[in-house]
Amino acid sequence: MTVWDDLVGQEKVSAVLDAAARDADAQVTAAATGGTPPEASRMTHAWLFTGPPGAGRNQTARAFAAALQCVSPDRALGGAPGCGFCDGCHTALLGTHADVSSIAAVGAEILVRDMRDTVRKSYTAPANGRWQVILVEDAERLNEKSANAVLKAVEEPAPRTVWMLCAPSIEDVLPTIRSRCRHLNLRTPSVDAVADMLVRRDGIDPETAASAARATQGHVDRARRLATDPAARSRRAAVLKLPLRLDEVGACLKAAQELVDAAAEDAKQLAEEMDGRESEELKAALGAAQGGRLPRGTAGVMKDLEDMQKRRRTRTQRDSLDVALSDLTGFYRDVLALQLGSRVAIANGDAGDALDRLARDTSPEATLRRIEAIGACRDALDRNVAPLLAVEAMTMALRAG
Repeated sequence: MTVWDDLVGQEKVSAVLDAAARDADAQVTAAATGGTPPEASRMTHAWLFTGPPGAGRNQTARAFAAALQCVSPDRALGGAPGCGFCDGCHTALLGTHADVSSIAAVGAEILVRDMRDTVRKSYTAPANGRWQVILVEDAERLNEKSANAVLKAVEEPAPRTVWMLCAPSIEDVLPTIRSRCRHLNLRTPSVDAVADMLVRRDGIDPETAASAARATQGHVDRARRLATDPAARSRRAAVLKLPLRLDEVGACLKAAQELVDAAAEDAKQLAEEMDGRESEELKAALGAAQGGRLPRGTAGVMKDLEDMQKRRRTRTQRDSLDVALSDLTGFYRDVLALQLGSRVAIANGDAGDALDRLARDTSPEATLRRIEAIGACRDALDRNVAPLLAVEAMTMALRAG
């Protein structure tokens, strides 16, 4: 097993990163021993990982970070970095390595205040690792100020600092930033590859794994959650029943409220799991007394954490709602396939009766209008339209379509 083994369907990208990690290892080793570094290194100071949702952009970047921090003794014997088991690999993959900093959007944008300490850290030497790695998980959410801060750091990086930016497409990143990065584009994994991963790594039975991979059309994270979380399967089943319920205005408004409420409940569940742990860890780091009383002058730090958690809950709710909209889009895409006389790659075979009914009772033109209505709802949510208003407009359009 190596750090590359869990990158589903990304063999070409893994090969490029493995070669870069070898040269990076040789470069650090030469600096430490007075040896000669590679003449034409395949390592560079900034990388941009793009690809569709579910392709594994962040996971790929983290695997690369682990390979850069690998301290396996096998490297001295000609082995490749990225063993997956040494302390460097293990902590980098878990997100606890002192020299691997990860920044993700907790709201609609990555604010400059969220980037300030990370940019400052990028100019320092590694504390105990081999490289200082900065991973920006949502580079498309950098606003103007935070993007400019990243640009300055990427233009003049420290000698052993590596920036890794992840975004859906190269157009989502400022031209001035992407021109300074080496670009790697990931592809959507095949349904068979995702199903095999679920069986091999997560111990999912083959039938459930195949169903989850097919339903999510190669989205690795969503497939894993669907295969392992009964609540996620229940939410998806409810979403797939929605199209047949939209027969009158009252039903449309009720369905919209249920979708928004389900997303809010999902976000609340995730927040409860993370917020309490983060708060206790920060209190301990600040030296809180027994009973939770904080030292004088630290209340502002806790307030900053609470503000961040509030922004993250809002984003999590919208992300959960977006999953439901993706499921709806897939449902109508299957309806359209049936209307056009094709049963190839039907993703929602478990909703066959509903698919057949809508395919029979509606036209392909109406189905396309419904898919467009879902896309318009997603665009409205991206513009921060109130979720309930956006979803109500969508359900009414689905009925009228």
